[in-house]
Amino acid sequence: KNSGGAMAEPAAPGRAPARFHRVHGANVRMDAARTRATRVESFANALCFSQEPLAPGEIFLVEIEEKEPGWCGHLRVGLTARDPQSLPALPEYSLPDLVSLGDSWVFAITRSHNRVAPDGEEAPRERGPLWAPELLIERLRIPRDKLVGRSRPGRYSHVLDELYRTNALPPTARRSRIGVLYAPRPDGTADMHIVINGEDMGPSARGLPAARPLYAVVDVFASTKSVRVIQVEYGLPSLQTLCRLVIQKHVAHRLAIDGLDLPPPLKHFCKHE
Repeated sequence: KNSGGAMAEPAAPGRAPARFHRVHGANVRMDAARTRATRVESFANALCFSQEPLAPGEIFLVEIEEKEPGWCGHLRVGLTARDPQSLPALPEYSLPDLVSLGDSWVFAITRSHNRVAPDGEEAPRERGPLWAPELLIERLRIPRDKLVGRSRPGRYSHVLDELYRTNALPPTARRSRIGVLYAPRPDGTADMHIVINGEDMGPSARGLPAARPLYAVVDVFASTKSVRVIQVEYGLPSLQTLCRLVIQKHVAHRLAIDGLDLPPPLKHFCKHE
């Protein structure tokens, strides 16, 4: 929501690549780069954090890579003002355990997730086109290119593409992308925003202490088995990215890209997420 006609600001330029913290739940296995977190047993003890506190407007974005049927519940994300290294014992769950310690705000992602309405207001339904190069949140500009989860082209892509174009990919589905960030406010506090497949869910928590370090929280809970950190490149979108957005906007489905007179690497780039 870019109010007052003010120029929106690029979020968190020049940041180091995002990855998970060394402190994590006992049931989590990290890859060597600490960008993939997998729960190896049970359904809990899978708390993860960002390696560094987030900068204002910096999104910590993950993609659901693996699901584990049979459990009730899904991914949970949020922010905490507690340094993960300072926790005397890592809570088993983000909800309610971590939140009950205070200074933590966590959101449970559900199958039918919608935007969260501020107190006393109706949930805003207007939104910009999902192929637009940037997502606007308050006065922040976030490159949209990596935010929208898509299936790999396959047998049913011609059926699914319209669903992805209208952002109907279920939030808890494999390849769904979910991010968390905070937007500072003039009074020194911040609002926490959850972004699901390129759509801002609105302020899901208000009054966060913007002056304190805020770490992302990712709880690889229950039916979510593995998540991967997605790197978001801030700044102006590249010419290649702009070309992809235009091509994706004008084709009936991504398999039609195979018939275009384009170099094979560009075709793959346009079809892939």
